[in-house]
Amino acid sequence: MTEQYDAIYLSPHLDDAALSCGGQIFQATAVGQRILILTIMAGDSPGPAQSGYADILHERWQLGADVVAQRRVEDIAASHILGADYRHWTVPDCIYRTDSDSTPLYEDWVQITGGIHPADEPLVRQLAERLAQVLPAGRLVAPLAVGRHVDHQIVRQAAERVYGDDLFYYEDYPYVQMPGALAKIIPPESSAWTAVTIPLSDEALQAKAQAIEAYVSQVSTFFNGRDDLLRQITSYAQSVGGERLWHKW
Repeated sequence: MTEQYDAIYLSPHLDDAALSCGGQIFQATAVGQRILILTIMAGDSPGPAQSGYADILHERWQLGADVVAQRRVEDIAASHILGADYRHWTVPDCIYRTDSDSTPLYEDWVQITGGIHPADEPLVRQLAERLAQVLPAGRLVAPLAVGRHVDHQIVRQAAERVYGDDLFYYEDYPYVQMPGALAKIIPPESSAWTAVTIPLSDEALQAKAQAIEAYVSQVSTFFNGRDDLLRQITSYAQSVGGERLWHKW
């Protein structure tokens, strides 16, 4: 990467940035800022071995063959809607990662939202080494890991190794809608964190909804159609004043 960006958003999966930060990204690019969405876990499955949970998701997504390749196409479409550049790194999603004897590391949602598997610990270091080669940006934004998805935890830990207190963090949507989810990451009484609220225009909310809709295979996981999607993201935006970033001071 040789480009200089006003902000780089680290997205564990091929939808996290749009879901969590789509409104602010759209508003930034609309006034000429250069924004990059860097998706880390955008790689193909390394082989036929994968968790049964992956099989369930593939059935839900109805993408047929080349599932991840089709998801990357969705991400490109969403990025164009938001006016952002994109990069796809080749780490497989946790549902595809296995240990040395091809045993899936994460077999179900409980494990996916638990601790990082010991076999994944080197991945944190490897990602940190690669992130260290990314050119500095005006703002680097990583997931808070609200909801404790292991891929979000891994990306956050890798980013912190490189950027430390220079990082900004986004609220992982839709997990942050769950009662008490944010408080498990940032206790309400904590004085170590400061919120940066970015108000969103109606146009930005509409663009965010359109970008999320571009992930055709994923929408039904979180929403019951366009109206429900717009209702949910608007309701949360109204509850917090737009989209929030967090920073350690």
